[in-house]
Amino acid sequence: MSWHLHPMLAFDTETTGVDVETDRIVSAAAIAMADGRADTTEWLADPGIDIPAEATAVHGITTEHARAHGRHAKDVLVEVLAALSAAVESGVPLVGHNIVYDLTISDREARRHLGVDLWTALGGRPFVIDTMVLDRWTAPFRRRISETQGPYQMRTTAETYGLGWDEDAAHGAAYDALMSGRVAWHMGRIAHLPRGQRPPWVRVLRVSRHNHLAGLSLAELHERQVEWAAADAESYQAWLRNPAKAGDNYDATAVIDGTWPLRPVPEAVTAP
Repeated sequence: MSWHLHPMLAFDTETTGVDVETDRIVSAAAIAMADGRADTTEWLADPGIDIPAEATAVHGITTEHARAHGRHAKDVLVEVLAALSAAVESGVPLVGHNIVYDLTISDREARRHLGVDLWTALGGRPFVIDTMVLDRWTAPFRRRISETQGPYQMRTTAETYGLGWDEDAAHGAAYDALMSGRVAWHMGRIAHLPRGQRPPWVRVLRVSRHNHLAGLSLAELHERQVEWAAADAESYQAWLRNPAKAGDNYDATAVIDGTWPLRPVPEAVTAP
């Protein structure tokens, strides 16, 4: 069975910021997707620290709301990890958009509250499907939807694959998780279509690697993503170090970590 036809567990988090070493999970969602059904479980946590206004502007959750309605962060984490662990045990892949972020911050929370790393907490290593990694690899030079959107952010990817976007519902963990699962299925479907039956935007791409997704098992797709994420990071690092290409973004010492699907703990960092 091709990877995109398997049941999936879509996973996403909303957090206090973007630094996995110091920020905390505020909300999370896990959506079991199979046979056209989507069963959603959501959590709201009191992260134990203030939620900056910048983070609230993204997901809409204030410090006051999290304290009043959220549960203790450790209790939420235990339930989230139980849902992910059940997927690992049953061989169901975890899917998300830039899920390396969600898994890494979950790892830091597991270390903070439980004293163990994520893989230990889950009882094994899951199969992972990262729609950002797949999108970057299969369509590396496609056009932006608009100049105001990042080329591979969740909204852009969803709209590129013809799924539309509900801005009112967006930026919550459940909506983003659902969209990543839907995108993953569409990516797999397109990969298995004859080229002439693929959407017009795919057929006109200067570089299209959708064939690279065809006929793979979950294990094979996982291993390919390890390679593709590393290659993408290496390419981006080289671009940043090239003044002629990077322009104002030029950084002669730029280092981009392409480790996937979980970033290692930096040696100098001890989680608070």
